[in-house]
Amino acid sequence: MGPNATVTGPGRQRAASASGEVTPTAVEPSAVWAEYLAAARQLDGVRRSAAAAAGEQARSAEAAREELTAVRTGLASQQERLRELGVAAISLVPSPPELTEAARSMAGGPAAVLAALRAARGRAEAADAALGTRRRFRPGSWSVRARNLLVYGPLALVVPLIQVAVYAATGIGPATVAALICGLPMPAVAFVAGWVGVGRLFRVGPAERLDRTVRFGALVCLVPAVLVTAGLLLALLAG
Repeated sequence: MGPNATVTGPGRQRAASASGEVTPTAVEPSAVWAEYLAAARQLDGVRRSAAAAAGEQARSAEAAREELTAVRTGLASQQERLRELGVAAISLVPSPPELTEAARSMAGGPAAVLAALRAARGRAEAADAALGTRRRFRPGSWSVRARNLLVYGPLALVVPLIQVAVYAATGIGPATVAALICGLPMPAVAFVAGWVGVGRLFRVGPAERLDRTVRFGALVCLVPAVLVTAGLLLALLAG
């Protein structure tokens, strides 16, 4: 072969191999596009998941704020009622272990805080229901007239019942007349005793005034005495 001869393709491949250069392999465009689409889909999925998580946290945080407002309002009202019942103020403040446990239960983010607040609201509502049931049997929670009737009523019935008992035991006679005469001033005595008893049994705050329902108490003390006296007079006249 002469010095001006041209080397063909196979000879070039051998020369490239001998010089140490590597010819890059051709990559199919469709494979590159498929990988790009897969990466784009994966990135979009991550973005959607992050947006959904952020939206859920925002909704949980807003609901937790509303729940916290409701819980605070309920607890403030409940504390006021418990103070009226004589519960010590120190008993209405959470202890350090309770605060630690509450902080631990709310360490999982807005969703955990919302769940803890809902549970606290449920316990507060249950306590309100129990407190309301108990207060229905406490005279201090009744209306003023119903409460004072517990004092005026028994005192107003003492003397009329004694008069009726004397009449039933002795019939028409001096004993019945004496009981009738002695019972005439007794409504006033019963009213004064009831007025004093209301002040002793029912307490109010320093800035409040105790309502003794004077007219209602006088009426309660007077009606039984008038009815019994009228009945005894009719019995005496008939006898």
